[in-house]
Amino acid sequence: MKKLLINRRPVDGPWGGGNHFVRAIFENGLRNGFEVVSELGHDIDAILVMDPRYDELGISINEIAAYKAAHPHTKIIHRVNECDRRKGETNQIDPLLRGTSRISDLSIFISFWLEEHHRSMSWFCDNSLVIYNGTHKSNIKPHKMNKGILALGGVQDPVRLVTHHWSNNKLKGFDIYDKLDAWVKNNDRFTFTYIGRDRGTFKNTRVIQPKFGSELTEVLYNNDVYISASRWDPGPNHIVESLACVLPTFVHVDGGGAVEMAGWDHVYRSFEELVSILETRNYSQNAGIDVRTWSDVADDYFNAIKSVL
Repeated sequence: MKKLLINRRPVDGPWGGGNHFVRAIFENGLRNGFEVVSELGHDIDAILVMDPRYDELGISINEIAAYKAAHPHTKIIHRVNECDRRKGETNQIDPLLRGTSRISDLSIFISFWLEEHHRSMSWFCDNSLVIYNGTHKSNIKPHKMNKGILALGGVQDPVRLVTHHWSNNKLKGFDIYDKLDAWVKNNDRFTFTYIGRDRGTFKNTRVIQPKFGSELTEVLYNNDVYISASRWDPGPNHIVESLACVLPTFVHVDGGGAVEMAGWDHVYRSFEELVSILETRNYSQNAGIDVRTWSDVADDYFNAIKSVL
């Protein structure tokens, strides 16, 4: 049996989307022929780098580079899920990720947009592929469209708009969400719900504290149309979770990985265009990615690691 080190440990409770991935690697290791560990030892066959930075949950790239130098046979697989552009306030993430690519045997990006972003600034690992994020099987709950919201004449049910984010960074799209908040005040044919950490600016929006797992699925399921205004998002889990409920999901043209995930037929370029889309009530199903479980995604990673070994 091969031994895989992943440089992050799982956390209980609501957390960022990467935590689901870490859990999936630990939970699916044995059936893929790997012992998964989180501490360095003398017999590591491969190291899966979740994040090159040091924190209380894991090992930094400096320690990994030193280990690689002492154990040249150990393969480095780098899951790339970040960039500076999505935060708008940092400039050290991209150089750190490029530095990690110098010692990597395989780079796995979570979207083609993210791969293009990093390769445009020089990337040192030529061996790469794209694997989208997944979700838990219990979170896949196909939503049935309420025909009452599609009616263009007669009585119309209010369209329940929804979005959700773990972070309240302004680039998650709060410029659009604030406009939606003002718009629904004078438009009783629509409601807007925000799930997660907000910025305290909403006046007409229903705000629900962060949810995850089946609780999040139930809240999303009880809405009609999903709106994402996130900008330059590498491979957003909120889109995966919306698509898992088969909610018509509309994304901003500058949504980064969100665009390829939702499909170009569900893109808006301005708030005015979004309103036009919403008012037509032509809410077709997305033609983007097929949502897969975290277990399936983990299998893809283990197969990729085996190919490198």
